[in-house]
Amino acid sequence: PHPSMGSPAGGPEAVEGRAVKRLKVTFKRPQARVGTDAKSEEQPVESTAFDALAEEASRKFEIMDDADVGIVKEDTFTFLDLKLKPDHRNRPVWVTPDRRVFLESFSPLYRQAYDFLIAIAEPVSRPQCIHEYMLTAHSLYAAVSIGLNAETIVKVLDRLSKVSVSKELVQFVRQTTQNCGKLKLVIQDNRFLLESPFPGVLREIVKDEVIARAVKDKERLARILGSGEVGTRQAQGDTGFIVRKDVGSGSVAAEITAIDLGGDDVAAGEAEEDAGGVTHAIEILPSMIEHVKQRCLPGSGSLNYPILEEYDFQNDKMNPDLVMELKPTAKLRSYQQKSLSKMFSNGRARSGVIVLPCGAGKSLTGVAAASRVKKSVLCLCLNSVSVDQWRHQFLLWTNLQEHQVSKFTAENKQMFSSDAGVLVTTYSMLTHEGRRSEEASRILREMQSKEWGLMLLDEVHVVPAETFRKVIAIVKSHCKLGLTATLVREDNLIDHLNFLIGPKLYEANWLDLVSQGYLANVQCAEVWCEMTKEFFAEYLKKENKRRRELLYVMNPIKFMTCQFLIEYHEQHRRDKVIVFSDNIFALREYALKLRRPFIYGATTHNERTRILHHFKHSNEVNTIFISRVGDNSIDIPEANVIIQIASHAGARRQEAQRLGRILRPKQSMVAGSGKGEFNAFFYSLVSKDTQEMYYSTKRQQFLIDQGYSFKVITGLLDSMVRRLPPCCSHLYHPSPRDLDLTPSPPFTPTPQNNKDAAEKSQLCYSKRDDQINLLTKILVAGEAEQGDEVLTTDKEQAVQQEAPTVARRNVSSLAGLSGARGLSYLEYSTGASSSATAAGAAARKPKKGNPNRERHFLFKYRKRFQK
Repeated sequence: PHPSMGSPAGGPEAVEGRAVKRLKVTFKRPQARVGTDAKSEEQPVESTAFDALAEEASRKFEIMDDADVGIVKEDTFTFLDLKLKPDHRNRPVWVTPDRRVFLESFSPLYRQAYDFLIAIAEPVSRPQCIHEYMLTAHSLYAAVSIGLNAETIVKVLDRLSKVSVSKELVQFVRQTTQNCGKLKLVIQDNRFLLESPFPGVLREIVKDEVIARAVKDKERLARILGSGEVGTRQAQGDTGFIVRKDVGSGSVAAEITAIDLGGDDVAAGEAEEDAGGVTHAIEILPSMIEHVKQRCLPGSGSLNYPILEEYDFQNDKMNPDLVMELKPTAKLRSYQQKSLSKMFSNGRARSGVIVLPCGAGKSLTGVAAASRVKKSVLCLCLNSVSVDQWRHQFLLWTNLQEHQVSKFTAENKQMFSSDAGVLVTTYSMLTHEGRRSEEASRILREMQSKEWGLMLLDEVHVVPAETFRKVIAIVKSHCKLGLTATLVREDNLIDHLNFLIGPKLYEANWLDLVSQGYLANVQCAEVWCEMTKEFFAEYLKKENKRRRELLYVMNPIKFMTCQFLIEYHEQHRRDKVIVFSDNIFALREYALKLRRPFIYGATTHNERTRILHHFKHSNEVNTIFISRVGDNSIDIPEANVIIQIASHAGARRQEAQRLGRILRPKQSMVAGSGKGEFNAFFYSLVSKDTQEMYYSTKRQQFLIDQGYSFKVITGLLDSMVRRLPPCCSHLYHPSPRDLDLTPSPPFTPTPQNNKDAAEKSQLCYSKRDDQINLLTKILVAGEAEQGDEVLTTDKEQAVQQEAPTVARRNVSSLAGLSGARGLSYLEYSTGASSSATAAGAAARKPKKGNPNRERHFLFKYRKRFQK
């Protein structure tokens, strides 16, 4: 054992007369000894008590005895090489040579260490006691963007670490940050300037063919690249670039590195604020900005000079100012102030991404950033419901009037009439490639011709998608701020945000906000529901492969469990319940059977607004069913119970987004009382022994990494079923391994048992005949009705499904029935000569087919009749 794990510092030889086994952990599998059998080398090493710790601490570590020391290569890493410092108990961090950092959250220095680590590393897992971080190229790029340099990062890591920082890690930090922060893209006086305090760096990159084409002033470029006069110009102080004053990097770097260990001989304020000097710049064509940023990205074949985007909004005299101030009632929390300080540390607005949990106040953070820039703001959302919510947030927290905050959606096409204002719209309204109305086209042209000071991108994790990433090139904005709660994508395109938007500026810890009372204390539970005998038999059939999802979603035991939870929380706790289902067939069946309102992609905006309004403000609507359209950007602070009956395979982000619908602090919570009883509940109903169990485990991984734990509940209805008379025993079919073989007393009818049986009989599909009818309905349902809801990116809230072949009555006009709705008949050619007409007809005449082919008897004599 390591001395920090409780053993004396005297070493691993012996502890009070007991022999202690030494552990050696390596990255690579050891080579076989000379003369040993290769087959015996493949035998697994004997497990020890520290196997679990070693597996969690590395990718593929192995444990071996001291006897195996001689066969380990020289480049392998062992935990024994980590020499503890004498005062290691006062330091909260472990730094390993494989670039991983472990933080003790119970340390008195946790808060200061967390602020530093979240600025230089990516969080991997943050449970209650030990946090794990990883140093990556993108995380170091983000650290440099706020003013940190390689030497500061290494010194502060060594100051916090229990062990000495390895040479390999120091080399990685220096090589990665060598070129970071040397180039900045600044928009000043409506000019895109590529600036750097190092003229040699600019001279090096303009030699590239792509960068040279992007330079606007070709004469200046020729002077820069002139080989004969370079030395003379440098001696005279003329480098050929635009010389400007550098504003420096700000004081954020000094604040997050000012850590006092109480006795450490290293000074706390090593990272001093950059006072600013002289910087050199060159103007770039606006149409070539994306090509320049992509060319300068790190990686093989690129220039490896990442570009930082900054907006000098205080000196922007060309764009009109927007008189916008926060109201006195808008109080920013500590983590919101930290995130904004990373964005405005040097007096400029940095483009980047801020990651805050759902319900932590992302909207107020975005509004506060807009009030600091005081220029025209373009806010992009996912759907029209979130457009209304963002517009309400601007009017709630600022002094803007209603005519200054416009919204551009399919139902409301507005544009502020003043020179500066706020426009809230959706990604789909900008990226739509189909036909537009005249009014929508006019507003879009006005948006494209305008220079926006700030672009707010809500749910920025969708931007790397092929359709949504087009908004970056459609609209010209000086600064881009992305907001999200789940910086994760299943297609691994989340890293594209580093050059589409900017580096990650700040990320808050979920459990810290819960403990401080800023988020609700949620109890997560996975409820296992047994499959009934008939449903499970159909599930196992090969011909029902396409219906398996619908079978385990429509499991009668799951249906009864859902109904039981809804009635319990409505009647006994007076809670507000949201039931999520990606499967539209199941969504309709559950909602109609239980007589609750439901929302999905085809629901109109007015109907959505009406249902959500009644859910928030009325005691008559306490439960709503909603499809995946409610995963993002729907603000329902009154809800405190989530029941998930169908999900989108193993999507981790969807699980976290749905949990976020109930994370807002409740009225009964008091700040600092987050460790009390649970005041919000998240149920995930899973049909046992089906593929849904695998998906459920995968979906929970993101929340588990954030520190949440799922409680598994089995047999939720067992206590009620066991009190039923024998005539109702068919309601539940447990598997043999769950049967209780202990003899139970015979059933004795009592008033209480009769009451429980009556309550059970009120549950839907509690009778076997109803279950058989439901199964028949599922088996005869078409494939179009069985799939999950798929939201297209071409149109707002459209559902890409094949319409079932059933009769449907619609109210329409004669023009619509004739197919002429929105169309006009045009005559394209008139007055043509007969020769031209004949020539055109001859050109359009199809070629003759096979003359020997026998014609159909109905057309055999057609030519004879034509003659």
